[in-house]
Amino acid sequence: MLSLTREQKARLGLELATCKQHHSDLDAAIKALIHSKQADSMVIARLKKHKLSLKDRIVELEKLLLPDIIA
Repeated sequence: MLSLTREQKARLGLELATCKQHHSDLDAAIKALIHSKQADSMVIARLKKHKLSLKDRIVELEKLLLPDIIA
């Protein structure tokens, strides 16, 4: 198990919050573009890909910050 210092946890927590906000912003932007019916499908695809990579990073950060609890 990886032991993190308080400073490392704070940095990762800030990155996690930033990633979650960016993910949410991308979701709203994608929905707005889809509803506008004027968006380029390539732009939407790129935004979705970026959103997915952010989701992957969020999962990584959550695993680091919230270790599994064995029940």
